[in-house]
Amino acid sequence: MKGFHQPRRVWLAGLVTLATIGWSVTVGAQDGEKLAAQLCASCHGVHGKSESPMFPRLDAQMPHYLEAQLKGFRDRGRGETDAQAFMWGIASQLDDVTIASLAEYYARQTAPAGAAGDPALTARGKEIFEHGLPAEGVPACASCHGAQAQGNDTFPRLAGQHEAYLLRQISVFKNGTRANAPVMSAVAHTLTDEQAKAVAAFLQAQ
Repeated sequence: MKGFHQPRRVWLAGLVTLATIGWSVTVGAQDGEKLAAQLCASCHGVHGKSESPMFPRLDAQMPHYLEAQLKGFRDRGRGETDAQAFMWGIASQLDDVTIASLAEYYARQTAPAGAAGDPALTARGKEIFEHGLPAEGVPACASCHGAQAQGNDTFPRLAGQHEAYLLRQISVFKNGTRANAPVMSAVAHTLTDEQAKAVAAFLQAQ
């Protein structure tokens, strides 16, 4: 529980920041770096380089994807527990211009460096990422997320992302509490826990 209360305090601090500075989302929307430092860095790290696997890395993420997710938090279209606990409150204060400014700022940051993992597990994940699991009907992850897991206008960058975060997202896609990506929900239901762990380990290493 201790690990939960600390991020909860960080989330509350973000809301206090909004109130303390008398923030007008439209007036401040042009300064993405300043907004990110005030509202996002406590959880997601400076420049989006999160060091905690509880919070995703945002550096070099696709801007359209970030915009869509922030709007999903704001509109409560993303209903998983973490979204409710950490993102609903802050996102409810953001207008579309501010969201675009934050997304553009994070997209400009340098891509995260990979973290090497177990070679055998990573190799298994690479195979699934590049070729899928034809016998199980699982498409290659690269077909949506790009050959280098770099993402595109529709699908997010996954390269360098925390393994534990990726596994948590696969879990919420599977249990239906994150229901804003039907393609991933279908894939998540097909992957075994061991296969998911292999793919996540490979992606963290990129």
